[in-house]
Amino acid sequence: MFDATWLLLLLPAAAATGWYLGRRDRKNETSFNLPSAYFQGLNFLLNEQPDKAIEVFLKMLEVDSETVEMHLALGNLFRRRGEIERATRIHQNLIARPNLEEHQRLQALFQLAQDYLRAGLLDRAESLLLELIDVDGHAESALRLLKDIYEQESEWGKAVDILKRLERIQGSDMHSTIAQYYCQLAEERLTEGCVEEGEAYVRRALDTDAYCTRARIQQGLVRHEGERYREARKAWSRIQDEDIWCLISILDRVVHCYRALHDQAGLDRLLNRILERVTNPHVLIARVNELERMEGPEAATSFLEDWLVRHPSVAGLARLMELERDANRNGDNNVRTRPVRTLLDNLMDTEGSYRCRQCGFTGRTLYWHCPGCKSWNSQHPLSGPELLASPN
Repeated sequence: MFDATWLLLLLPAAAATGWYLGRRDRKNETSFNLPSAYFQGLNFLLNEQPDKAIEVFLKMLEVDSETVEMHLALGNLFRRRGEIERATRIHQNLIARPNLEEHQRLQALFQLAQDYLRAGLLDRAESLLLELIDVDGHAESALRLLKDIYEQESEWGKAVDILKRLERIQGSDMHSTIAQYYCQLAEERLTEGCVEEGEAYVRRALDTDAYCTRARIQQGLVRHEGERYREARKAWSRIQDEDIWCLISILDRVVHCYRALHDQAGLDRLLNRILERVTNPHVLIARVNELERMEGPEAATSFLEDWLVRHPSVAGLARLMELERDANRNGDNNVRTRPVRTLLDNLMDTEGSYRCRQCGFTGRTLYWHCPGCKSWNSQHPLSGPELLASPN
């Protein structure tokens, strides 16, 4: 179907083409006669054949100082339409012209860089953008695109440098994002077994943003792996109250840390405190497990039954069935409840645990960099009712 938007976009282009040709003829002191190709292009346009119309207009336009803007507009039109090869060809042809003024060449370079980005040619886009980061009028836009490139390529060190430059140009505070880049570097080094380098990047993250929750979590994890349990607990205790839910992603190691320190009272307070804020199934199960371990299955069952009345939970119901199965080893009962248990397991496999505040992306894993909208530190755990309502 012919999109009416094309008509709105191409009619001005056709009019501008006619104006330019007429102006050129007047300069040459010739009679004002538009070429037949111009009317051919209009005919294609009015007969809902925009591709043929564009080709005609492009052939009619010579590249000079007066038609560069027209070519740039057509190139952008192709890119928005998804025809990256045609857009690239137009912008490459512009750059190859020896008569271009410098500001026009820079405009064409920036547009070509965007063509390469859309085509996934990140290295080519990067090389063009690096030419523009010191050019007034292009620096900020070029730095933003370079930031996106380095995030895609996980070039976190380069991303830090780019964001610091962008911060100086804009005069805005980007410390929280820079700290996330340092956390990415720390995670890479720690995964590779380079503990000292990883810890150094964690410290740089905290020097950049003293309230970086992720860095505090990483700091605690490093200390936990080194069996420095008191230091790990200290690092995690510094997380602000509003970010305490972030511990859910490492709850098993938090529980292990408190157990290693024989601090059952502290663990109970922590789990209860999180449950007061977020009715998350992982925290609920951890609390029930601690009750069963310390006070027995009856206390755990009683707590869970009371909880489920107030906060329905698939995971909680599945855990309650486990407790009742353990209390009643009747084989017939196990056979009858087995299909229900299978259904609950399937439901738990598909329910989400975290959701992005910006775009709504839902997943069972905490992503510090949202896969949906690419925002940083935007995910939060879902409560029981939210989990039941979450799309699969």
